[in-house]
Amino acid sequence: MRIFVTGASGWIGSAVVPELIAAGHRVTGLARSEASAAALAAGGAEVVRGTLDDLDVLRDAAAGSDGVIHLAFKHDIAFTGDFRGAVEADRLAVDTFGDVLAGSDRPFVLASGLAGFKPGQSVTERDMPAVDDSPLSLRAATAEVTLALAARGVRSSVVRLPPTCYGEGDNGFMATLVAIARAQGVSGYIGDGANRWPAVHRLDAARLFALAVDKAPAGSVLHGVAEEGVPIRDVAEVVGRHLDVPVASVAPEAAAEHFAWLGAILALDLPTSSALTRELLDWHPTRPGLLEDLDRGHYFRAPATAA
Repeated sequence: MRIFVTGASGWIGSAVVPELIAAGHRVTGLARSEASAAALAAGGAEVVRGTLDDLDVLRDAAAGSDGVIHLAFKHDIAFTGDFRGAVEADRLAVDTFGDVLAGSDRPFVLASGLAGFKPGQSVTERDMPAVDDSPLSLRAATAEVTLALAARGVRSSVVRLPPTCYGEGDNGFMATLVAIARAQGVSGYIGDGANRWPAVHRLDAARLFALAVDKAPAGSVLHGVAEEGVPIRDVAEVVGRHLDVPVASVAPEAAAEHFAWLGAILALDLPTSSALTRELLDWHPTRPGLLEDLDRGHYFRAPATAA
C-alpha cells in the first residue's frame, strides 16, 4: 500500500516510516521544512511539502494514498500556551481525512493520548474518557470523531500513546525530568512517588502503527503501552543515581515551582493495560523497559533540553 504519514519526520514518525518501508509499503511523508524533507527522502520516502494548516495538501495526499497515519500535532504551540489552537488544527485535519476516505474502506490511524480518565483507574481499550470543554478533553473528542468514521466506510483506529514514548534521542518528558533534576540539584518526585506512568519504547510504538494500518478493524481503540505503570519514584531514583544528586519528595503544593509546567502532569496516576491490543494485533513489545532504557545512560550524556 501507499501510506501517507503526517509527522513523518518527528519522534515517532521517524520510526514509523522505516517500519512501513520494511513491511513493503510505499510511504509519502508530510514535511514542513527542507531538513525534514531531506531526511524523509534519504530514508526512502516520497515527500509532500506542507503543514497541518494546508488542508488542500492533506486532501490531495490522502486521495492519492491507500491509507493515512496521522501523527502530526502542533506541540510547538500546545506547550507554549495554545493547546486549544493545536487541538482545533488537529480536528480540521482529521475532518479533512475523513471526508476524503469516506466510503473507501481505506485505513486511517490517529495518534492520541490518555487524557480524560480518572486517576488511579486501570484503563483498558474499552474505556472511553469523559469529554468536556477542557483542551485536553477536546483532543479526546477528536479521537471519538475518528472512531465514528467507521460508520462512514473508513477503517479507522486510534492509538492511545502513554505520556512517555522513550528511547535514545528522546526530548520529551523524561529528558525534561532529567534537565530539571540537573538544574535543581535533586531528583524529585511528588508526594510518595507511588503514582504510575505507562510507557512504551518508540520502536515498539512504531511497530504498532504499522500493524494498525495493515489490519486493525474499523473503530478500534489500541493502546501503545508496553509497561502498564512505572512508579515515578523509581524513575527519580534512576535519574538521581546517574546524576549523583539526592532523590527527594517534593510536596504537592511546591510541585509547580520545582517542576514548572511538568508539575501538573508528573503527579498523575495513569495505569493502562494493552492486553486487548496485544491479542487483537499480535503486538508484542520487545524493547527495553523505561527504567532499563534510562539506565543505559543516553539521557545523561549531555545536558538535556526541556521539551
